[in-house]
Amino acid sequence: MAIKNVLLYCFAAFYFSFNLQAQVVEPVTWETRSEKISDTEYDLISTATIDSGWHLYSQVVPEGGPIATSFTYNENTGYQLVASTIEQDGKIVDDPVFEMKIKFFENKAEFRQRIKVLNSELSLVEGEVEFMVCDDEKCLPPTYIDIKFDLKKAKTVGKSTDNSVIDIPETNTLNTLQDSKIINPVKWSTSVEKLTATDYVLVSTATIQKNWKLYSQNVEEGPIPTSFDYTLKDGVILDGETREEKGNVVMDKVFEAEIKFFKNTAQFRQKIKVANTDITSVKAEVGFMACNDTKCTPPSYFDLEFDLTNTVKSEDLTSANEEDKGDSRGLWLIFILGLGAGFVAIFTPCVFPLIPMTVSFFTKQSKTKAEGIRNAVVYGLFIILIYVLLGTLVVAIFGASSLNALATNVWFNLIFFFILVIFAISFLGAFEIMLPNSWANKIDAKADKGGYIGIFFMALALAIVSFSCTGPFVGSIIGASSAEGGLGPIVGMLGFSMAIALPFGLFAAFPGWLNSLPKSGGWLNTVKVVLGFLELAFAFKFLSQADLVLQLHFLEREVFLAIWIAIFGALSLYLLGKIQLPHDSPLKHISVGRLMLGLLTLSFTVYMIPGLWGAPLNLISAFPPPLDYSESPYGVGNSKGGGASSHIDLPEGAHLLAPHDIVAFNDYDLGLAYAKKIGKPVMLDFTGWACVNCRKMEQQVWVKPDVLSKLKNDVVLISLYVDEQIDFLEGEAPDSKLRPGKKLRNKGQKWSEMQTIRYKSNTQPYYVLMDHNEENLNEPVAYTPDAKEYYNWLKQGVANFKK
Repeated sequence: MAIKNVLLYCFAAFYFSFNLQAQVVEPVTWETRSEKISDTEYDLISTATIDSGWHLYSQVVPEGGPIATSFTYNENTGYQLVASTIEQDGKIVDDPVFEMKIKFFENKAEFRQRIKVLNSELSLVEGEVEFMVCDDEKCLPPTYIDIKFDLKKAKTVGKSTDNSVIDIPETNTLNTLQDSKIINPVKWSTSVEKLTATDYVLVSTATIQKNWKLYSQNVEEGPIPTSFDYTLKDGVILDGETREEKGNVVMDKVFEAEIKFFKNTAQFRQKIKVANTDITSVKAEVGFMACNDTKCTPPSYFDLEFDLTNTVKSEDLTSANEEDKGDSRGLWLIFILGLGAGFVAIFTPCVFPLIPMTVSFFTKQSKTKAEGIRNAVVYGLFIILIYVLLGTLVVAIFGASSLNALATNVWFNLIFFFILVIFAISFLGAFEIMLPNSWANKIDAKADKGGYIGIFFMALALAIVSFSCTGPFVGSIIGASSAEGGLGPIVGMLGFSMAIALPFGLFAAFPGWLNSLPKSGGWLNTVKVVLGFLELAFAFKFLSQADLVLQLHFLEREVFLAIWIAIFGALSLYLLGKIQLPHDSPLKHISVGRLMLGLLTLSFTVYMIPGLWGAPLNLISAFPPPLDYSESPYGVGNSKGGGASSHIDLPEGAHLLAPHDIVAFNDYDLGLAYAKKIGKPVMLDFTGWACVNCRKMEQQVWVKPDVLSKLKNDVVLISLYVDEQIDFLEGEAPDSKLRPGKKLRNKGQKWSEMQTIRYKSNTQPYYVLMDHNEENLNEPVAYTPDAKEYYNWLKQGVANFKK
């Protein structure tokens, strides 16, 4: 292979010299500029313009490949380099000539080198770039071009909000980050818009590299959401929440949830009020995570600064309008859910009997048919008004921008769990939840006044009298719509009340339809009981959400499924007539409709049972906890992988990794000590709870028999979660080596910095095979969807350990 490449280079040089007089080929031209980041920091930017059909190679090229692009900067005591030269993503292809995967650039490529100026008199930095270019027919020999950067002409871009370069402290350890594989796909910039003398908008703009995505602030489950932490001086207060753009929403198959993200660019806007005119800037920290189709970055934190003295005028928050457009789809869904809940509530014992009574009242008391229809329609409009006012009251109390935060709050989920359980028990017949009778009597007395005022109080009386049946629906709609935030509760109540009001107007207009209504009876209580069982089941979703956030493991997947199996099993027995509750009428036989519904719920109950043994249960995947949040790796009582006896004595700090039955460690030191004890190599698995491709590797590659055998028998697995949110004990947080002067936030950052410094990479998944001296056994790999390739990598590393 090496001889072949040498011959290729010789041929390229011969070809070039032979044709020199006939044609001088210069497919790449270079331009340079500089940007001033701070008083002492500059970015040296080299831009290559590449002719069509030609490609320029990356700075990182495998051994035996073409000549890599490289930058050499002349030594000078007036400055020092900060980290390595950063390049863009480029393209990676399987090169048929060199028989290897090679990264190259087409059309244009930009390279950035940050420097720290030690001498303020420094005005010029010089260097040299070496590169090689090829097209489909020929290659040029290595070319050397002198490059110069005039610092006096540097464009000022303000304090660095560009996370494409990591601040590297001046230590020998971190100087090894040269030629690193650190990927930083998101750059941040800031600006300020002035609304009034005291009102400003802080604008944070993320520029996202092609094929990468940045996640929304509103991510409940899955990847790490973007977050902003503002440092506020006295005299500065936040006005509402940080607003974001519309973005893209997709159903993620790995996280089994709808996830919102941004591509190319994203803008976040925060209104503030400044009472102290002496304040000239506001500082903040942004936390975020970015992914592409093959890897994710760990949670990153970056400092932002907003200059209040350099502002532009803004009439309104235009991006907030864009966000409202994006919210319309979610609001329509809330409206439809409210409408559906309203139609179901009509068939409860507190509402259904009132329809013929109320319609008959309006038609008989009115002088003409038109007047009766008008009064019934006004009655329906007042019903809508009352419930919409209730939704408006919720928004007014909690604030439109705070409802989403409320919905994701642990205490909100716990309180709502208890509320739904109480409503469910009431629906099942244990007791009636009613508003005070005095309220109903006073409202009923006012309804006798007649006119539109009397009709309004009749509608209010309906809302109060029917509360024991409609209350659970109203509470559920408000709770569900809180996750949407904004006008969600108002829109939800609008849909619910329209469904409730609709039959009154319709039957008043067409009174003959009343004869087709089924008679009130025991079936109404059956509807109420069925709703009670459903309320009880959904209540545990809220409890599960709180348990997942706190990571208490009280309500793991098996326990949740067992509860649902019990609830729907009892519902099946009730529908089939095997169970009777307090308010049920005597039952001699069941109807065909009730039988069919009973068989449906029984089938659903049977469907859930295999979930106890590890079945994914795709039909309800959004409700139970995820598969890895389980009490046992393969489900209750499962002995897959040779029986539980093979893992009776787990070593200290180890656990069984579900669902593969692999002995794994999350503590580096304990895992390494165990590997030394049993004489096996270590496989470091840099992963993340929110890493999509990590789950893909575990679910699609690790399950292959050959790969799984290696992982279970030939290596000691140490999984290090870079997004682990477990905080250090007070006073024990170590110093950050990548952000001098700051402490690490949590254990996830510890593993993230370890990967960055030791392996010069910061994306997950990332796999390393090493010996007991912590030396690599072969080249680490990232996302490798080809199971055969991944197995060969494992096999090679294990073989090298045994040599």
